[in-house]
Amino acid sequence: MNFLYSPKSHFNLANLFTMVNITCGLAATYLITQNDFFSAIVFAWIGGAFDIFDGKIARKFKLSNEFGIQLDSFADFLSFVLVPVFLIFQAVYTHLEGFWFVLASLVSIIYVISGLRRLIQFNIDAEAGEVGKFFVGVPTPLGAILLWLVYLGYIYGLLPGVVVIALMALIGWLLNSKVKVPHP
Repeated sequence: MNFLYSPKSHFNLANLFTMVNITCGLAATYLITQNDFFSAIVFAWIGGAFDIFDGKIARKFKLSNEFGIQLDSFADFLSFVLVPVFLIFQAVYTHLEGFWFVLASLVSIIYVISGLRRLIQFNIDAEAGEVGKFFVGVPTPLGAILLWLVYLGYIYGLLPGVVVIALMALIGWLLNSKVKVPHP
């Protein structure tokens, strides 16, 4: 069991927590395909909790390694970019037609690319030692939370589909903006 506390192990405790996050993201994706949005969101939030703890465990037990950094970004891409965009696409955008559906599709693609770009840039900056007290741009987990709030606004009848498109575009832009967000 020494591999659990070895920074050289791909299966150390921190990375196993990240793998649970990935598993939750995959489960959420499947549940979205079944139109079980509530359960999908529960799995996404459980994955988010594991995302918080994987970093804390890595720092506490000095388990950080290059594999873990890349694995964490992959998990973030799945859980905090693909899952919320897929949920909104399936729950909201499939009810749109014509121009609005095409626009929603383009905004979804742009959001996914923006999230991926942000995660890649974060990894480059982390390797260069440039991660400080602030994130520059909205981190993908916060972007996901904002998208969940937009989704809730839609299902409770507070936001029409076209406003969801606009808010997704805005949040996608914020991912790579110069907005400073305090690093916890």
